[in-house]
Amino acid sequence: MSVLTRPARPDLPTLRDRPTAGGHPGFRPDIEGLRAVALLAVLAFHAGIPHLAGGFVGVDVFFVISGYLITGQLLREATATGRIRLAEFYSRRARRLLPSAAVVLTAVALAGAWLAAPLRRTDLEYDVLASALSLANWRFVAQQTDYLAAGRDPSPLLHFWSLAVEEQFYLVWAPLLALLVWLAHRRFRASALTLTVAASAATFALSLRWTHGSVSLAYLGSPSRVWQFGVGAVLALLPWHRLPAPRALRALVGWAGAAAVAWSVVVFTARTPYPGWAALLPTLGSAAVILAGIGGRGEASDAPVPASSAAVPGHVPTSTAVPAPAAVSVPGPGRLLALPAPRALGRLSYTLYLWHWPVLVMTEARLGPLGWPAKAALTALAALPALATMRWVERPLRSNRVVTELPRRGLSLGLSAVIFPVVLALVVGTGTLRLLGPGAPVNLAGLPPGAPEGTSLLMPAALPRQSAALVPDPAQARKDFPPDGACEVPPTATSSGPCLFGDTAATDRIVLLGDSHAGQWFSAALAIAAERHWGLEELVKQGCPLPQLTVVNPQLGREYHECDSWRANTLQRLAGEARPKLIMVAALNRYTDDRDLLARAWEQTLAPLRELGVPIVYLTDTPIPGSDVPACVSGHPVDTSPCDFPRAKAFWPDPLAEAVAAGREPGVHAVEVNSVLCPQTGSSCPASLEKILLYRDDAHLTNVAAVVLTPRLERLLVQAGLVPPQQGATASGGPGAPGTSSGGGTPGADGWTELLHDQFAGPAGSRPDGSLWSYDLGTCYPGCPAPQWGTGELETMTDSTENVRLDGQGALEIRPTRDADGHWSSGRLESRRADFTAPAGGTLRISASIQLPQVSGAAAGGYWPAFWTLGAGLRDGYTGWPGIGELDVLESVNGRDSVFGTMHCGTAEGGPCHEPQGLGSGEHPCPGCRDGFHTYSVEVDRSTSPEQVRWYLDGTEYHRVTADQVDPAAWDRAVHHGMFLILDLAVGGGLPTAFGGTVTAATEPGHAMRVQWVSVSSKQ
Repeated sequence: MSVLTRPARPDLPTLRDRPTAGGHPGFRPDIEGLRAVALLAVLAFHAGIPHLAGGFVGVDVFFVISGYLITGQLLREATATGRIRLAEFYSRRARRLLPSAAVVLTAVALAGAWLAAPLRRTDLEYDVLASALSLANWRFVAQQTDYLAAGRDPSPLLHFWSLAVEEQFYLVWAPLLALLVWLAHRRFRASALTLTVAASAATFALSLRWTHGSVSLAYLGSPSRVWQFGVGAVLALLPWHRLPAPRALRALVGWAGAAAVAWSVVVFTARTPYPGWAALLPTLGSAAVILAGIGGRGEASDAPVPASSAAVPGHVPTSTAVPAPAAVSVPGPGRLLALPAPRALGRLSYTLYLWHWPVLVMTEARLGPLGWPAKAALTALAALPALATMRWVERPLRSNRVVTELPRRGLSLGLSAVIFPVVLALVVGTGTLRLLGPGAPVNLAGLPPGAPEGTSLLMPAALPRQSAALVPDPAQARKDFPPDGACEVPPTATSSGPCLFGDTAATDRIVLLGDSHAGQWFSAALAIAAERHWGLEELVKQGCPLPQLTVVNPQLGREYHECDSWRANTLQRLAGEARPKLIMVAALNRYTDDRDLLARAWEQTLAPLRELGVPIVYLTDTPIPGSDVPACVSGHPVDTSPCDFPRAKAFWPDPLAEAVAAGREPGVHAVEVNSVLCPQTGSSCPASLEKILLYRDDAHLTNVAAVVLTPRLERLLVQAGLVPPQQGATASGGPGAPGTSSGGGTPGADGWTELLHDQFAGPAGSRPDGSLWSYDLGTCYPGCPAPQWGTGELETMTDSTENVRLDGQGALEIRPTRDADGHWSSGRLESRRADFTAPAGGTLRISASIQLPQVSGAAAGGYWPAFWTLGAGLRDGYTGWPGIGELDVLESVNGRDSVFGTMHCGTAEGGPCHEPQGLGSGEHPCPGCRDGFHTYSVEVDRSTSPEQVRWYLDGTEYHRVTADQVDPAAWDRAVHHGMFLILDLAVGGGLPTAFGGTVTAATEPGHAMRVQWVSVSSKQ
């Protein structure tokens, strides 16, 4: 069912009419019956009854009735007393409307706290808050105009938008008329009429504009609805009863109006641009029915007052002034509307309207989608709480003498009815937010590396423990969008901005092209481009199919002409720009289920792209859950399997992927990651894999999932020959994430190819670049039972900025801390890449500019700063040391004026590298290493015979190990493979102890190792 077409509130004024100079008061039973007709249309629409899809026009009927009755009531008071008593007016509104609304809001808030998943509960309590404060329409405008917030279940309080619109009308209209009475009492009616006509014309023009630009704003926004209240107000302000009008003519007008409303209910659909011009039909039709019931000169209303009307229980006079009764000879629609059954339903309309929608939505939330007969039955059952609310809340409070005696008592009652649900929503919502956590952005630096191949999403060594928390958590997932700013252009845009990322000065670039399902790959595409020193150009438009299909946009509520313009402009733009290296295209595969139409539409787009002579890769669409995954997972954070979704519904036939596989699309390659996202071994697709929450809504991947999938996507592109492989790349490492300064594969003038370079730029207190570095945490690698790192270190490694942070002056600080209980903490970073290796016949250089901690003597006891490497194979299970190889570029202990360089290999005891000491340099003097930055380097040189590993301090070699010192097998295992880097500052352990230092009470925390830059390069 559409979430944009909800009916207005069917409340009516309850003030008993006062006599006016123009005639006697009278009751309009036809208007009470008209309320019933409007409500039935709304209920039929919400129940999904066939052939009544236009039932949303009940909103127009209610608004016209309200404008007519409220204005007529204020007009009579102004005419009779010369003033409008706002306190009394608002007191009547408050005691009539707010208590019943408060009952429903309270019931929904409590039911949500009991039944809804935590994340859905948070949304619901915000809805309660906005509804109680009469701001629901603006909350839902904000949600429904935001394409990126799509995919959430409808709110049980969505229908409160129209209550908010009417209450905003009351808040503005009554003071305006009161001001007019004060300024121009004698010309009040004429002045009010002029104001009403002018406001109605202006807001109708605004409604037309917004209907074209944003259907949500047009439908839910109060400014675009003022004209409908104005139509009713004009009926009240013009002296129709003084005009001669044949009964037959008035009856004809009434029946024409009723036919217009009925025709709208039957003919209008969700595809009708609304309100716009279409809203004139039910609006003017409602006005015609009301007008037909106003008697002409010397005549009674066409809906006469029953003799016993004053004694009818719950009777609510709702008339404008009419002359004395007279015989009726030509009946209009008012005769039918004034029958007992429509009037009875009209009296119940307000409370039934309040209850029916929460009953429908919350039942479907528990049981799943229902057919229209079941929804119709539920709507009928909603009459039970509606009757109870009318009987025991609405009527007693409306007629209670204590409450009605003074206006301030009614106002106090209304204020209480607002405050209670507000407080309840705040209490429940605050508790839920505490349960969910703060929802801070995901720290990409802590993400485990993704597997480039195989059936696992993550590298085997990075698989989390069963008890590990989901990343992102459900609250984070809702906001885990690709960091592309405004480059995923909104529905109203017809062109994209520059939208260049990565190396924007590069002559080579990747183009990411399509809708939001292309945009979800932004982080992966940027990482792949940045690895090669390419740029990335993003050309993405929300909800716009890249194949040339004409679709209806739900945010605009009409055909998506802006999409057609954007697509044409984008293709023309690419034809006029320098040719990119690669075009990556992707799109939601749900715009049409007509396979032939979709195939032709794709061909119309691919034809001009082929003319560019650039490789095109089609990223096959990812699984579509079809439901709000984060909300579901928030209720099942440990075992997310209840949130898995059927595989059969997750995928639609993809004619483009089939054509590429069959070789019918020259120049187009297709790649997919669905084999890991939704393995074919089961009938369902998982909501999460290996503690990675995959979806941010009902259709899009989280940015975390895209980052973790980057190595897999890169491997597929490399295998397809679409991007060049990285120098020395292995399956054990992946490219950096967005913002990486990881190098590409282009040799410089000196022959060196930069593989990584980080200058640690960033504001003071911020974290290092998460695309390059990840944190080691705790006291050992995941799954390791050891209570300490290395040889008995004392510290616990953290990702706190107290231990690891940028200093804002171009340096990284790793700082040990000690808490009040004497426990030490520090920091340990690893490079995300683990493929740094010397090419056969070439050289690998690893360097860093480091200032050692400025501490010495007893205060430095146990300090152990280090910059070193480990073999990539260690990440496959964190076993195999020292055979997998370790090169210590820099070590220093106890604040001594010396540094070490060491190679570890072979076996844990003895062996070719004399473990555990390794083949080290011994203490190399460095008296100034604590006072300033010095450059520490290691080179693995495979261009010489025998091969060598050399250590340098400020460019001067001070240690060397050659291959002939180690048996060939041990040398091969230690050197001929990828490596990853480590920066850390340990506290305590075997090495400081071996040099006479240990942690004591005199050891001072807080002295940082500072790193100015890290660089890795290779040379063939």
